[in-house]
Amino acid sequence: MQHDELTLNILKNIETTSSQKSLARELEISVGKVNYVLKALIDKGFVKAENFFTNKNKNQYKYLLTKKGFQEKITLTQNFMEQKKREYDKLVIELERYKEECDEKNT
Repeated sequence: MQHDELTLNILKNIETTSSQKSLARELEISVGKVNYVLKALIDKGFVKAENFFTNKNKNQYKYLLTKKGFQEKITLTQNFMEQKKREYDKLVIELERYKEECDEKNT
């Protein structure tokens, strides 16, 4: 998974996940990688971490997207979609070429 895609997936799922461990499991990456990316997102001001004061486990946090983080999520989503469209267009051209080759061999 590329860096931007990983960042996008974390931004998409951060507010609905219960822990870094569950997010790592969902994205099929290590907890260390989730932690590393989350710290970078917090440093950039994209994510805000709030401690649950009423929770006995003081290491548990609630992660919230900031306005800046939401904008980054939009930008990354647009970039991701543009990349996938380019890949799709290339595949369509390749498929057409295969069909032409097949037609030539059958004539």
